[in-house]
Amino acid sequence: MDIRAYNSRAWDREVEKGNRWTIPVGPEVIARARQGQWEIVLTPRRPVPHDWFPPIKGARVLCLACGGGQQGPVLAAAGAEVTVLDNSPRQLQRDKEVAIREALAIRTLEGDMADLSAFREGEFDLIFHPVSNTFVRDVPRVWREAFRVLREGGALLSGFMNPAVYLFDWTLAEREKVLKIRYRLPYSDEADLPEEERLARMARGEPLEFSHSLTDLIGGQIEAGFILTHFFEDWGIDEADLLKEYLPECIATRAVKPFLNRS
Repeated sequence: MDIRAYNSRAWDREVEKGNRWTIPVGPEVIARARQGQWEIVLTPRRPVPHDWFPPIKGARVLCLACGGGQQGPVLAAAGAEVTVLDNSPRQLQRDKEVAIREALAIRTLEGDMADLSAFREGEFDLIFHPVSNTFVRDVPRVWREAFRVLREGGALLSGFMNPAVYLFDWTLAEREKVLKIRYRLPYSDEADLPEEERLARMARGEPLEFSHSLTDLIGGQIEAGFILTHFFEDWGIDEADLLKEYLPECIATRAVKPFLNRS
């Protein structure tokens, strides 16, 4: 299956459904950002600390797999030179809508988060990558590509799912309100979800997901050449989510591309 093509269409449908990650920020958020009062998230609840960011005015920022008219427009209003790359044309349209409404300069590009060949080496000062790599198979490739297009001293801010989330039978959880371990990690909807359930999910137009090991999620950043400097966990926000009472579902990291020793 061409997962990228399928998930592109699925996220276009999420825009139609009004998924919370597809709702653009309002004018009041942009107005505050222009005054230097802004916050954005990598994970559901917790804003990213400002000391994770470089000076934003004039910073060259890649919002990676980050369409939806949320983080990109806020950073642009705060003074950054923003490029938004996303796999969903409808998600990118959200960023364009805010850019037109607020007279913001935002470059948008449809593409694969694991293929940044459209960008030069060292093109960006900052990559902002909220929870989205759960929709690709090969997360180490995402890290390698991010490393290449960051300048030396640039930072990669990433959010991703706690792998433990994928242990559970969520169909059962929704139906009977109980948590039951069902799957071995790493998990994928493509390979591990029973065919009947997978086809039902696809018939509803829902994106297909992949869990990743901590070796790939954290070790993969180190293997790509990054130095990890900051880390936090965050909790879910869905009121129907049974797991959020017991386990932080998401992780955020800050990683830096080191300066090369040229002596």
